[in-house]
Amino acid sequence: MPRLLAPVALLAASALLAGCESLDRTDSLFGLITPYRIDIVQGNAITKEQLALIKPGVTRLQVRDVLGTPLLTDPFHADRWDYLFTLRRPGAELQRRSVVVFFDGDRVKSVEAPGELPTEREFVASISRPQKVTPVKLELTEAERKALPPPAAVPAPPAEPAPQGPARAYPPLEPG
Repeated sequence: MPRLLAPVALLAASALLAGCESLDRTDSLFGLITPYRIDIVQGNAITKEQLALIKPGVTRLQVRDVLGTPLLTDPFHADRWDYLFTLRRPGAELQRRSVVVFFDGDRVKSVEAPGELPTEREFVASISRPQKVTPVKLELTEAERKALPPPAAVPAPPAEPAPQGPARAYPPLEPG
């Protein structure tokens, strides 16, 4: 009997582990519970407006001021800076852009930007999530004002008697 128990336990453990693997692929537990996934933003977001400022002859310092520190600087190719940007958001298409700046000494030689870079407005629109905004009503219409009940008469508060207590004399603040 003990010889039969070991293979059965091994088979049961294999079945349980296979079940865990299938859950990882579907990303949900029985289609009901899905784990929270964060947005992953990496690199430098570069827009058309920023790239328009980078022209041949611009210094490395000016490029760094406009585009930021490059994500990749290769020690074997000191004349090349790579700016990469990726945005991975659950339920949305992966955004990936790259810009490569080539230098000749301390000055920009050329710039490569494969693909179309977005403008600042397009970039903000692509990263912002649509939010349902319901306008807040701040005023009543004339018909709604007339439908309100008349204000209740507020009784005047009773006059309070003057506080009673010992009279106090204080010394003067300045010698006089």
